Amino acid sequence: MRILFVSIVLFVVTSCNSTNSVGLWKSVVALDKSEPVERHEAAFVGVGKKLVLLGGRGIRPVSIYNTETKNWKNGSKPPIELHHFQPVIYQSKIYIVGALTGGWPNETPVPNIYIYHPNSDKWEVGPEIPSDRRRGAAGVVIYNDKLYLSCGIKNGHIGDHKKWLDSYDFKTGNWEKLADAPRERDHFHAVVAHDKLYLAAGRLTTTGDNNFGNTIGEVDVYDLKSKQWKTLPNNLPTLRAGNTAVLFQNEILVIGGESDSQEMAHDDVEALQLKKETWRKLAPMKEGRHGTSAILFDQKLYLASGCGKRGGEPELKSMECFSN
Repeated sequence: MRILFVSIVLFVVTSCNSTNSVGLWKSVVALDKSEPVERHEAAFVGVGKKLVLLGGRGIRPVSIYNTETKNWKNGSKPPIELHHFQPVIYQSKIYIVGALTGGWPNETPVPNIYIYHPNSDKWEVGPEIPSDRRRGAAGVVIYNDKLYLSCGIKNGHIGDHKKWLDSYDFKTGNWEKLADAPRERDHFHAVVAHDKLYLAAGRLTTTGDNNFGNTIGEVDVYDLKSKQWKTLPNNLPTLRAGNTAVLFQNEILVIGGESDSQEMAHDDVEALQLKKETWRKLAPMKEGRHGTSAILFDQKLYLASGCGKRGGEPELKSMECFSN
């Protein structure tokens, strides 16, 4: 008698166009195999059905991923070199505030707001930033028609770290100085959740033997209604800078980054549970990276480009997606 063994393999397919999954992170490959322009110290941001990759060291054209056709195409180049910034969206336009320009380590703060129009692929030079409050590698968020610019560094990668907090009113064009944060930090991303501004990760950047060190564990929170700062009782578990951060399913995720603890960029993803103010670890990224942003689109997170090791090489073209 012949016994036939039949094995059944179940394939789980997600909507991230995935291959080679690690945990809940999936590779995203364009249908026509097109790729974005590699870059780091750049930004990735979603506007409508487009995922837009822009900025970075050098003057590189915008890369645009169409989520309907699932292909990449290139857009226009920015008027100047723009890097080390956290992008924000206001009225379907991308605002770049608190960027640096120039080469390492003597980068200088960009004196103006720059605006990219995704629908027309046009760049606009916006209002000036007050000369005494200019810096880069800062946290930038929008809340109730105002932009909030937090901390940052004034003298490239050399020093002059800031604990400043400023707001810019889109309707009036006025800047306002607000209460300083409890500590300086740069190379981080800020997040707004439940009327509060959260600052996590980052470092005090300096040249020399410890230029990837001086990382910061404390999480500082600004109440946008009471205008008061506090520091949370639990520090970020994995210290790093050059990370991105995003609000996802009522948690703040700190993703990727670089540090003096390892040569490869971090693939760590840690979530701050807002009610408990405690941290938990999530599935690591497929590929460690720093110097890019996370996009929340269609209830999923997308990351593209960045750098695979601390410092500037190798620059990445890959994109990955996190779905829960």
